[in-house]
Amino acid sequence: MRRIPLACLWLTVALAFSACSPGVHAATPVYGYQVVRTYPHDPSAFTEGLFLRDGFLYESTGLEGASSIRKVVLETGGVENERSISSQFFGEGIIDWKDRLIQLTWKNQLGFVYGIDDFETKGEFHYPGEGWALTRDDRRIIMSDGTSRLRFLDPETLKETGGVTVTDEGRPVDQLNELEWVKGEIYANIWQTDRIARIDPATGKVTGWIDLTGLLPDADRARADVLNGIAYDARTDRLIVTGKLWPRLYEIKVVAKP
Repeated sequence: MRRIPLACLWLTVALAFSACSPGVHAATPVYGYQVVRTYPHDPSAFTEGLFLRDGFLYESTGLEGASSIRKVVLETGGVENERSISSQFFGEGIIDWKDRLIQLTWKNQLGFVYGIDDFETKGEFHYPGEGWALTRDDRRIIMSDGTSRLRFLDPETLKETGGVTVTDEGRPVDQLNELEWVKGEIYANIWQTDRIARIDPATGKVTGWIDLTGLLPDADRARADVLNGIAYDARTDRLIVTGKLWPRLYEIKVVAKP
C-alpha cells in the first residue's frame, strides 16, 4: 500500500474543509467595463439623480442655489425642460412614477412631487433622516439615505413600507448613493469611490462590484467631482453613467475583468 506523506494529507483535509465549510465563501466578483459611446453632459451639473424615460434623460442637480430638475436630449445635451429648486434646498435623487416625477432633498426631510410633463408642483412628502437617491421597480420606490439601509416606499403614498440592509460578505456597505434598477438588481454608486455595487433587492447582499476606475480621463479630473449617476434603458439595454460636474456621460457594457 502506498503511503501518503503527512503534509499532503493535511493539505488535502484543509482544501476539503475550505470547499465544504459553510463559513467560507468566494470573494464577491469584480467586473470591469467597456465604453460603448459617450454623450455630452453639462459640466456645471452637480448630478444627484438620473434616469431614462422615452428616450430622454432626466437629471436632478444639487448644491444650494444651483439645484434643478431637467429633461435633456441625450444625444445633444440640449435641455427640453428645466425647473430650478428654491435656494434653501439641496436637490437630491429623482424617479418617475406614472405621470409624476418625485424628488428628494438632502437634509430638509422633505420631498417634492411634480408633473412629469410640465414640472409643475403636485405635492410634497416627508421622511426622517437624509435623502440621497431614488429608483424603482414596477411596484415600489427604493430610496437611499447615505447609510447601508435601502428604504422601500409605497409609490402612491410615498410612505415607508420596509427596507433592506446592504452587506458585502456579511459587512454593511454604507454611503449608498445614486441608484438604478437594472435587470432585477439594484445598482448603487458608493459615494467617493469609482465602484458601483450590484445588490440583490431581496437580501441586500452585494452580488458583484463594477469597477469604473479610469473611466473619466485624468485631464478632466481636476474640474470634476465624484462618480454619481446611473441610468438604464431596458428597451435598448443601454447602461449610462456619469458623475458630478463631469463633461460627458458614458454608455458602458459591464464585462468580466481580465
